[in-house]
Amino acid sequence: MSTGRKFEITDAKGGVAFAVRVVTRSASTELGGLQEDGMLKVRLKATPAGDPAANQELIEFLAERLGVAPGKVEIVAGGDKSEKLVSVEGITTADVETKLGSPEA
Repeated sequence: MSTGRKFEITDAKGGVAFAVRVVTRSASTELGGLQEDGMLKVRLKATPAGDPAANQELIEFLAERLGVAPGKVEIVAGGDKSEKLVSVEGITTADVETKLGSPEA
C-alpha cells in the first residue's frame, strides 16, 4: 500500500476513511502517533499484522477510542498487511482529529 502519496483522513458518505500502519508485538495496544506520510500508527499486542486476531484488536481499539460500536469500524483494504485502510461509520473527520490527533500534529 506504500504509494508515495500523502494519506489523509477523508470524509465519506456517512463516515470517514483513514490509513493506519500497524506495529505488532507491542507491550500494550496504543496510538503511536501520526507518521510523516499522514498514516496513523497503532501499536498492537497481537502478531502478525495480517492475523484475524490483530485485525480484531485494531477494530476494537479504534472503536473504543472513537466512541463507536466495533461494528461501525471496518478494515476495507490491507487486511493481510501492516498498512490498512480503515472506514468508520457515523463520525466526521473532526471527530477523528479530536480523538486520535490531527494530521497536522
